[in-house]
Amino acid sequence: MTSSINRRRFLQAGVIGSIGVAVSPALRGDTRGVGSIPATVAEFELDEVTIGKLQEGMESGKYTATSLTQKYLTRIHAIDKQGPAINAVIEVNPDALEIAASLDRERKTKGPRGPLHGIPVLIKDNIDTADRMGTTAGSLALVGAKPAKDSFVAQKLRAAGAVILGKTNLSEWANIRSSHSTSGWSGRGGLTRNPYALDRNPCGSSSGSGAAVSANLCVVAVGTETDGSVVCPSSANGIVGIKPTVGLISRTGIIPISHSQDTAGPMARTVRDAAILLNALAGGDGEDAVTTSARPVLDYTNFLDPNGLRGARIGVVRKYFGFSDSVDAMFESVIASMKKAGAEIVDPADIETIGKFDDTEMTVFLYELKAGLRKYLARLGPSSPVKTLQEIIEFNEHHRDREMQYFGQDIFLKSEAKGGLEEKEYLDALAKNRQLARVEGIDAVMDKHKLGALFAPTAGPAWVTDLIDGDHAAGGSSSAPAVAGYPNINVTAGFLWGLPVGASFFGRAWSEPGLLKIAYGFEQVMKARRTPRFLATAVL
Repeated sequence: MTSSINRRRFLQAGVIGSIGVAVSPALRGDTRGVGSIPATVAEFELDEVTIGKLQEGMESGKYTATSLTQKYLTRIHAIDKQGPAINAVIEVNPDALEIAASLDRERKTKGPRGPLHGIPVLIKDNIDTADRMGTTAGSLALVGAKPAKDSFVAQKLRAAGAVILGKTNLSEWANIRSSHSTSGWSGRGGLTRNPYALDRNPCGSSSGSGAAVSANLCVVAVGTETDGSVVCPSSANGIVGIKPTVGLISRTGIIPISHSQDTAGPMARTVRDAAILLNALAGGDGEDAVTTSARPVLDYTNFLDPNGLRGARIGVVRKYFGFSDSVDAMFESVIASMKKAGAEIVDPADIETIGKFDDTEMTVFLYELKAGLRKYLARLGPSSPVKTLQEIIEFNEHHRDREMQYFGQDIFLKSEAKGGLEEKEYLDALAKNRQLARVEGIDAVMDKHKLGALFAPTAGPAWVTDLIDGDHAAGGSSSAPAVAGYPNINVTAGFLWGLPVGASFFGRAWSEPGLLKIAYGFEQVMKARRTPRFLATAVL
């Protein structure tokens, strides 16, 4: 759930047949011949459609859940697996049409359950479903594992009447295996491509969720984030992503990295659709103690004000600027637009502790990863081919030709070398992170300037995918809210060379209502979302 940007910064500062699974060239995401892929695809009836429009269509009889599900399945087959083959979906749900038909019957007899009734949703392949789909974090080591029950996220989606259409590809193990990885690549799923320029990276680790939503393979999707993995792929793929306060959405049944920072989050083409999905996902869970302090609201869409920027005090975190002259110039124009819309801009409003918790964040990850995986794998029971991080490491070595053909597992090795969660090094690092990111970080600057939100570029334009040398991204503003466990919302701010660049709005714990108001107002002013054209390369 970590983005490549932050994972690499931290560390700089600090055979298939034997498994019984066949992975097709399309699923592997073969990168040969990218330049020959056509720049256009057939027009799609559901391009840029919203949840509201789909519900209107089902109410009028124009659509049914079954017809929508079939249209998206056809779309996935046509452009995700054939051409232009962005390879965002690792597996489709073999029961999706049957589920949709059942929901259609229910609509006729009882009416819709709510705004997600009959809506096809994709979820990341680290979120458990107790059905005929796998949950593998993109790793061949978990092929064949069968969760005994749905994750809390999957339970909430089913209760809301959503059709779980399939699982999305991701950066394997949510980008925590190696400091030299390529985002969007997994041993099971292959390489996901950016739908704006196929040689560019979709960012990670929720690469498939971001690319799928952008390419109109679904209406909305669920991603996960530990540091950057919802907001960065949302930026790179030109969509909206909400990384909520840790504890607003249960992590039960999600393959973990860090219980201090992990969370699922909505990914959508509009702020409204993301808020609708957040409504469905939020809620308490007895199996995830951190959710007991959650403050979910009944309907986050009530805060969506088209004039949401008017009177909002927004602080510009200049320490997250300066990585690109082009991005800086673009954001000066963006800030001017926010002022024109009535926002009160405080510039600068810097978080003085930025950069002071990078090493300790990774220390926490190394301890919590080992402990969290042991707990998760025990939950899988006898169906899991591996029981510990050490067994995963050994599996990767035994299947090096498939799992480590591009990069290794140095972070796994460092994690395995750590002790338990009672060790002083871990406890001190965790305390330092919370003090610097929360008390002396976001809380301090927001108190000082009486702010409603903090603002920065989410990241730069998507970089060229490089399987040989790994990621080489620039920029990234996710760390402070991620380490604090505070909410962060990405909205597309504009385009450079045909590639989307996102803006992040983040703030205190449980400030989702205020952030959504600002983000929605920003979206209505900027109107920056563009449908991707599946170009072979960026327009220079």
